[in-house]
Amino acid sequence: MSFETLAGFIAPSRFVERPIDLLVLSACETAASDDQSALGLAGAAVRSGASSALGTLWPISDAETSTLISSFYEQLGAAGTTKAEALRRAQVAALHDPKRGHPFYWSAFLMVSSWL
Repeated sequence: MSFETLAGFIAPSRFVERPIDLLVLSACETAASDDQSALGLAGAAVRSGASSALGTLWPISDAETSTLISSFYEQLGAAGTTKAEALRRAQVAALHDPKRGHPFYWSAFLMVSSWL
């Protein structure tokens, strides 16, 4: 997907009543830099109007990603938990799991947000 396609899809004018608060891009290398965006599709999503985007820096395992994203959403449901804290908690849980403890499985995930 090109930056222009993504920008058109999530343009603020399309979501005036309900802006995109979080866009989860749980595919391979969605936060990896390219010639269009410093933080790949995740960075392009934030530049295009999403408040934040969850992306990955390298190729990821489908099964392990499913587990981490499920944990992320569980953590996000806790009262007062920010998106960044929910991701951190999901990553720490993976770190302490003998099957998913290697950084390959959990450290590719990155929360990109607009600070403006």
